[in-house]
Amino acid sequence: MTRSFDIAVIGATGSVGETLVQLLEERDFPVANLQLIASGESAGGSLSFKGKNLRVRSLESFDFSTVRLAFFTAGEAVTLQYAAQARAAGCAVIDLAAALPAQQAPRIVPEVNPQVLATLPAPYLLASPSAPSIALATVLAALREQLTLQRVTVTACLAVSSRGRAGVSELARQTAELLNGRSFEPQLFDRQVAFNLLAQVDTSDAEGHGALERRMAAELKELLNSPQLKVSATCVQAPVFFGDSFSVSLQCESACDLQKVCAALEAAPALEYVEFGDYPTAVGDAVGQDVVYVGRVRAGLDDPCELNLWIASDNVRKGAALNAVQLAELLIKHYL
Repeated sequence: MTRSFDIAVIGATGSVGETLVQLLEERDFPVANLQLIASGESAGGSLSFKGKNLRVRSLESFDFSTVRLAFFTAGEAVTLQYAAQARAAGCAVIDLAAALPAQQAPRIVPEVNPQVLATLPAPYLLASPSAPSIALATVLAALREQLTLQRVTVTACLAVSSRGRAGVSELARQTAELLNGRSFEPQLFDRQVAFNLLAQVDTSDAEGHGALERRMAAELKELLNSPQLKVSATCVQAPVFFGDSFSVSLQCESACDLQKVCAALEAAPALEYVEFGDYPTAVGDAVGQDVVYVGRVRAGLDDPCELNLWIASDNVRKGAALNAVQLAELLIKHYL
């Protein structure tokens, strides 16, 4: 008989939390009892799971000893406040906010560095990386045998859903106001995002780099086990509800064999390679899908050691919820 596990989803009413619950059902995850947890006003509602309406319980009074595994999808503050409590109760933790240092909670993508799990003690404390890092690392990992990377330069055009439901609502509000000829004051973003591109997605530090840009660089080096890799990241807020897009330039040690590169991308199970003459988009291809799309594969104009790519990925499903569920599947198969 297949074992089943008592599971908790912290932040179950958020967009990532709801998608995660859907994936647990779609992938027939061996759930014995599912606890849906939220804080504040979100508690008390209900969500559907396997034909039943499950009540959303309060985080403040939740007993972590009643579950074997908890997904934390409610943001950094909640993870910092409750993750230690969960582990003390013997509960494994998968944190989607990556709020804790990598030395304490390693970032893992099942298609990239699953071997890290074997080095960790129970109860497990794991982190799912940022959505951009998951998309990029999935593509770059597929090319490890073909390329020796020296530098990764990426411009990440991020959907407003990276800011949660509030980001989606704000883009919808701004769009409606503009289409109706009305003025408005930006709320969540510092200026108009509708029909616009914003050159940063969070506050810049003293050197001009955003927190997510620094996080992406650190996560790519960790995921690929390449601490010497040079990474340049620019994050752009795009007026798109769901789905991230990336323009990527790779500087390699030697000339790129495009035929081998394309064959490797086509063979990778977590990727959908779009052949020459076409290209993927977030809205038309990636949203709602469980793979990362990659296309426009080409050498540099003046440098045969340069490789350029275009990537599209669902930031909520593939870039957050699915990675966490796949991590849990690895845990229950080999370690729990």
